[in-house]
Amino acid sequence: MKNHHLPKNKADQPTKCPTQGITLFGDAHTLLIISTLDNQEKRFCELQRDLGDLNPVTLTNRLKKLEKEGFLKRHEETITRLSVSYSLTPKAQKMIPIINSIKEYSIKYL
Repeated sequence: MKNHHLPKNKADQPTKCPTQGITLFGDAHTLLIISTLDNQEKRFCELQRDLGDLNPVTLTNRLKKLEKEGFLKRHEETITRLSVSYSLTPKAQKMIPIINSIKEYSIKYL
């Protein structure tokens, strides 16, 4: 099935629909995770502590989704036991100014 309604890029391929971004980033947890990881790598337990009341299953699901979409790097280290940490990819770093703008707007108007 062809997507005739999608805009085309220079290679005449359909571009991704902007609603995909809205769907991914419309979830507050996703934005909070990216914001929390700004310029630092954190272990799962650190993220869980920093994000407060976020259910561990929800956090795990969001981290997996962000990793799959190329926004997070997952680092595994085994010294005495498995330790997993996460950091932002350059793709996710580009979201930081947008998240900061949302924070500023919220402070000013909400």
